[in-house]
Amino acid sequence: MSIPQVTDHGMPGKQFSYWVDSTTETEYPTMPDGLEVDIAIIGGGIAGITTAVLLKQQGFKVALIEAGRIANLTSGHTTAHISAASTPSYYRDIVSKFGEDQARECARSVLESIEKIEELVRAYGVDCDFHRATEYLYAHSEEAREELRKEVEVEQRLGLPVSFEGSAPLPFVTSGALKYTNQAEFHPRRYLLGLAASLPGDGSHIFEGSRVRSTKDGSPCTVHTDRATLRAESVVVTTGSPISNLGLLPTRMAARRSYVLGIRVQDEFPGHTMFYSSEQPCHYIRTVPSSPGLVLVGGEDHSTGLVADTRENYANLERFCREHFNVRSIVYSWSTQDQYPFDLLPFIGSVPGAKHHFVATGFKGTGMTYGTLSGVILSDLIAKGSSPYQSLYSPGRLKIRTSGQKLLARNIRVVEMFAKARLQAPEPVERLDNGRALLTEIGGKKAAAYRDGEGELHAVSPVCMHMGCYVNWNSAELTWDCPCHGSRYDPDGKVISAPTSKDLAPVEAKGEERAEIKGTVVRMKA
Repeated sequence: MSIPQVTDHGMPGKQFSYWVDSTTETEYPTMPDGLEVDIAIIGGGIAGITTAVLLKQQGFKVALIEAGRIANLTSGHTTAHISAASTPSYYRDIVSKFGEDQARECARSVLESIEKIEELVRAYGVDCDFHRATEYLYAHSEEAREELRKEVEVEQRLGLPVSFEGSAPLPFVTSGALKYTNQAEFHPRRYLLGLAASLPGDGSHIFEGSRVRSTKDGSPCTVHTDRATLRAESVVVTTGSPISNLGLLPTRMAARRSYVLGIRVQDEFPGHTMFYSSEQPCHYIRTVPSSPGLVLVGGEDHSTGLVADTRENYANLERFCREHFNVRSIVYSWSTQDQYPFDLLPFIGSVPGAKHHFVATGFKGTGMTYGTLSGVILSDLIAKGSSPYQSLYSPGRLKIRTSGQKLLARNIRVVEMFAKARLQAPEPVERLDNGRALLTEIGGKKAAAYRDGEGELHAVSPVCMHMGCYVNWNSAELTWDCPCHGSRYDPDGKVISAPTSKDLAPVEAKGEERAEIKGTVVRMKA
């Protein structure tokens, strides 16, 4: 069993992912110095593992490099809906922004990714509870019902297996639903660990505990961690958000956090059926075949770094569950993060301005399908030089007419947050109670400070190492989160997730000030 991250959700049960809890911890080695491979893949989630497997199938020597443990961050904290369903106007919006032909390509590519998952399950004999399933996108109101009616006409024209139904088979009243047939579900971590097991050998490797700090394009490319350098003909970056500022892609997306409860219910619940609400705040629901009676309910999304008391999001999700289901118990709670491109489609392909770098990011909460599609597209680009979908998902596209306003508004907001944070007055560290965090001043410098439940003080610079925004405290996950582009750090400033690849800078009290600060300051040096 994996060791859970320290959290303070305020929820009963286990405060970490069911998928992680129900699988064994991986123990791959760290990256050695001086290794040479054909392809270096940074990021051990579904996109990275799928890309690595498909490239090894074609004879490439690959190195999959993960900062922590593979399939343990977003891919280990998903609810794992393998589905073409999305928001109630998603495909209409794609038609509006990209045209009907490209919207049809989008629909076709998502359906092909579902087929690819089933193909890989069978090819590698992965025991991951893969089942074909039905998904319902349901409405609570007449207004939302009419939106679904408009959407179904477009989706049917694009070739999706969807129909309009009067209600969804849930234990509460709905006003209509889109029904998607022949979708799928599985245990995502069992699936990914099963695929990953095929990688080591014949010149290919998996490395864990190896955070990549930088890469350099060239012939060959170089990949650097704190202790080692690797050389490769091509580099593929499949971290949730590209490390550092690769292709300026982090500025063209917004990071959002989402919450999940695993509940036991009294109600009879339909198996192999998934649900997604069309109204905000959205909620998504599914059963877990590997744990009969367990229902996963997710939702209560918000922009990363802009909600301080994130325990309230868990409380709101619990309220939704108790209002809509006969809840026996809450057995799991966890959160996750996704990147949402401003023009709605993921970025998959060659990095603008680099000859040998590729990227996959911006899966907007549908990582099982788009992560798999990333592997298909990237392996085609590297092995064959082209992909049928390379234009549609190109990281080099920039739809000024359709996404420029949102892009401009978001980056104005980033500048405002950057400036406002620097005007914020620090508070005296003496006001910091156990279990709380604040912006203070230590050693003549501003500090992001957290005092844990035992009174120990953790203090680091508040300046995010990505682009200089100030981080904010996340009370449920006990992390420092950047509101600008979604970088996250633990209480001691160690990187949890990209786009940053550097830890927060340490701060340290000096002389008499050190003696005056209540509690210990042993961990003030990051």
